Amino acid sequence: MTKKTPPVCSYEGSDYQQSFWDAGGRAYEDAVEAIALKRLLPASGEFLLELGAGAGRNTPRYKGYQRVALLDYSRTQLIQARERLGETGRYLYVAGDVYELPFISDCFDGATMIRTLHHMADPVLALSQVARVMAQGGTFILEFANKRNFKAIFRFLLGKQSWNPFTKEPVEFARLNFDFHPKAVREYLNQVGFTIEKQLTVSHFRMDILKQHIPNRILARLDALLQWTGAVAQVSPSVFTRCHARGGGAVKAEGLFQCPACGTKLDGYDASLTCGSCGATWEFRDGIYDFRLKSK
Repeated sequence: MTKKTPPVCSYEGSDYQQSFWDAGGRAYEDAVEAIALKRLLPASGEFLLELGAGAGRNTPRYKGYQRVALLDYSRTQLIQARERLGETGRYLYVAGDVYELPFISDCFDGATMIRTLHHMADPVLALSQVARVMAQGGTFILEFANKRNFKAIFRFLLGKQSWNPFTKEPVEFARLNFDFHPKAVREYLNQVGFTIEKQLTVSHFRMDILKQHIPNRILARLDALLQWTGAVAQVSPSVFTRCHARGGGAVKAEGLFQCPACGTKLDGYDASLTCGSCGATWEFRDGIYDFRLKSK
């Protein structure tokens, strides 16, 4: 299994949930993202794929869906999610690569990718995989880090920043950490088969000085009032987009997994799986499927 795919930003062994969210002073960011999700999520659905689920911070917010599959490259993050969410048949935990999703086509009627695209060196390939596993008309909610935000614009105009926030190419400000231009993301989505329905701008007040002196609840309310401006212009550091899948077929009632090494449909459930075509074996341990290609 030496299949070559783009590099992955792995949070294996990280205390990201605790250090960044629980103790990192980001209650404001969490609150405004919750508002955006509530505004964009459908009232109900069958099966949602959460890409880059991490430790399950957002998972409880998908109340309208009957089932949720949490996918993350880090197995340790999924262990934390399972501890947080409990053992229930509603959740499916899958360690896998966004570039080689281990699911058959047309098996989800919903998907989210929050704070994950910014780790994608090949965003079109990643989004094409999402489109492949989505049933026709399924709802996809994408959040991306916005290159053309107010702070970047001011820094560029003042000569304190070398890269241009108005050009469409992504900027890699740290290894495997990318900001994207809104127009480029729209082109990516259209290219792989998604139609944008709505855009919200989020985290307008993501500045330490504001968070230190203004209560989070007030900042969140102000942010909620401004999110609608995403329909006109996108100059906040975070943008949420709701799309629907143009291609695909109806949600498939039978089968779920496919071999990420060769694409063959896999039979079985709640056990380690062996591909009948290439012989690859995919582990199921402690309630978590592991479909990570070993070359990673």
